[in-house]
Amino acid sequence: MLSPKIPLQKGSKKLINAWASYDWANSVYSLVISSAIFPIYFGALFAEINTISFFNYDIKNTAVISFVTAFAFIIVAIISPILSGIADYIGNKKKFMKIFVYLGSISCIGLYFFELDTIYMGLFFYFLAMIGIWASLVFYNSYLPDIAYPDQQDRASARGFSMGYVGSVLLLLFNLAMVMQPQAFGITGAAGEASMKAMRYSFVSVGIWWALFSQYSFYYLPKGNHEVIKVTKDVFWNGFKELRQVWNQLDQHLGLKRFLPAFFLYSMALQTVLLVAAYFGEEEIAWANSSEKTVGLIVSILLIQIVGILGALLTARASERFGNILVLIVINAIWAILCVVAYYTRTPMQFYIVAGCVGMVMGGLQSLSRSTYSKLIPDTQDTTSFFSFYDVTEKIGIVIGMICFGLIDHISGSMRNSILFFIVFFILGGIMLLRIPMKQTQS
Repeated sequence: MLSPKIPLQKGSKKLINAWASYDWANSVYSLVISSAIFPIYFGALFAEINTISFFNYDIKNTAVISFVTAFAFIIVAIISPILSGIADYIGNKKKFMKIFVYLGSISCIGLYFFELDTIYMGLFFYFLAMIGIWASLVFYNSYLPDIAYPDQQDRASARGFSMGYVGSVLLLLFNLAMVMQPQAFGITGAAGEASMKAMRYSFVSVGIWWALFSQYSFYYLPKGNHEVIKVTKDVFWNGFKELRQVWNQLDQHLGLKRFLPAFFLYSMALQTVLLVAAYFGEEEIAWANSSEKTVGLIVSILLIQIVGILGALLTARASERFGNILVLIVINAIWAILCVVAYYTRTPMQFYIVAGCVGMVMGGLQSLSRSTYSKLIPDTQDTTSFFSFYDVTEKIGIVIGMICFGLIDHISGSMRNSILFFIVFFILGGIMLLRIPMKQTQS
C-alpha cells in the first residue's frame, strides 16, 4: 500500500491514532492465541495425555509450551538488533515491521493444522507466530518518540493498549459465539469435534484480522526517520554496534541506566505470568466440567481486557498527577500481592476476581513502562536502536522467566509453585525503581 503523499506531522492526532491502531490489529494475537482460545484448544487436545515426546523424553505439555516460547524469544532477542540496526541504517523500519506482521499472520492461519497427528508442525507455526508478533513490536514501539512529543507519549501509549483491548475483545466475542454454537456458523460435526474445529477457524480469523487492520498503520506511518543511506557490507552488524553504543551511553543517562534493570526484573515476571495465565486457569482451577471451563476461561479473559481499558487510561491519568515512577512502583506492589492471591485461587469465582484485578494493572504496567522509557531516552533520530535495547532486555527476561516456569512446573508437577517464584521479581523491580529521579519522567 502506498504511503500518503504528504507525511503527517509529529504530534498530529491522525498520526498518533494511526500508530495506536496497530495495537487494534495485533492484540487479537495476544488475546485469542496467547490468552484464550489456543490454551483451551491445547488443553482439550491433551485431555487424555499430558506429555509430549521430545528426543525420547516425555515432557509435561504445559512445560513444552513454556520451552517453545522461551526458544522463540531467544531468536527474537538475537535477530531484533540485526533488523533494527538495518532499519535505522537504511531509514525504512516500516518495511521490516511489515515482514514480521505477515510472517505472524500467515503462521496464525497455519495453526489451523495444529492437531495431535501434526503436533510438531503445529508447534512450529506457534513458534513462528510468536516471532512475528514480538519482532513487529520492536519496530512499532520504536515509532512512539517519532510520532508523539514527550507530553503526549503516556496518553498515546495508553491509547494503543486501549484500542488493542477493544479490538481483541470484539474478535474474541465472535470466536466465542463460533465455538459455543458452531452449527450456527455452518461448522459441522459432533458437539466436541465441531467446537474444536471452530477454535481452529478462530486461529485463521486472527491471521486475517492482524494483516488486514495493520494496513491503516502502514499507510500513515513514515518509512523511517532519516534519508535512505547506501547499504554496505557492515550493515548486517550495525544493530549490534548500535546496541553497544546504547550500552556505552547509559553512564551518561542515569535515569535510563537505573530504569532498565528494574524493568528487566518486573517485566520478566509480568510477561511470564501473562503468557501462562490461561494454562494456569485451564489446569489448576476446579471447573465443574469442560463446557464450564471453556466459557469460564474466555469470560475471565474478556473481563481482563474490558477492565484493562479502564486500567490503562487511569494509569496514564495517575502518571500525569503523581509521576511515572511512583505509579510504576505501586503497580509492582499490587502485582506481587496478586501472585500470592493467585497461589491460593482454586474456584471459578476466585479466578474471576483475580482476573478483574489483573486487568486493572496489566495494561497499565506495560503502557507506562513503554512511555517512561520513551521519555528517558536521549533526543535522537535512531530511536529504533534504543527500543531494540529495550526489547532485547524484555525478551531475555522472558526467556529466563519461561524456562524457570517450565522447569518448576515440570519438576513439581504444579504451576502454583511457579507463580510464587515471581513475587520476588515484582518486589525487587519496585525497589529498584526508587533509585530513578522521578522528575525525569514528568510530562
